[in-house]
Amino acid sequence: MKYEIVTYGKSVLREKAQPIEDITADIRKLADDMLETMYASNGVGLAAQQIGLEIAICVVDVPPAQDRRPETGERENPDVEMPLVLLNPVIIESTSSHRSEEGCLSIPDIVAPIKRAKEVTVEFLDLNGARRSIRAKGLLARAVQHELDHLNGMLVVDRMSLVKKAAISGKLKKMKKEAQ
Repeated sequence: MKYEIVTYGKSVLREKAQPIEDITADIRKLADDMLETMYASNGVGLAAQQIGLEIAICVVDVPPAQDRRPETGERENPDVEMPLVLLNPVIIESTSSHRSEEGCLSIPDIVAPIKRAKEVTVEFLDLNGARRSIRAKGLLARAVQHELDHLNGMLVVDRMSLVKKAAISGKLKKMKKEAQ
């Protein structure tokens, strides 16, 4: 693992990411290291804040086995090449929402039903500096939205119901104390 995952209570998780101006060899290496860190942590996404950086880069890789419609078993995003490295990403369109269980590498051992758009269109720069746009559905859409929240200083706990927050408040307080 190249980086240690920053956990709940660290102030960097609340910082808004700064745009990436130049795509350098260091940015490309960072993307590779972030993917390695994400895979080693068994995640499907990772944002720069989760490794202590305040820049607008995130990585996402939804395995084909998890990119399936529950009712038919068909791939939801067969045309999206994984892994994705998104620089300066912005969601430009979203559809109706639904709730689904969601966790976060920065808040280990906690999952909660989170309301997110079923589909999103996201624009970003790739590692070659090309402006790209993809339409994401299902788990990929959820992962993209989750990572963009990180880039904006928002955490999954901010989207939890008050009842769920109250139920995990002791765990959150303990994590916050350990982070300081």
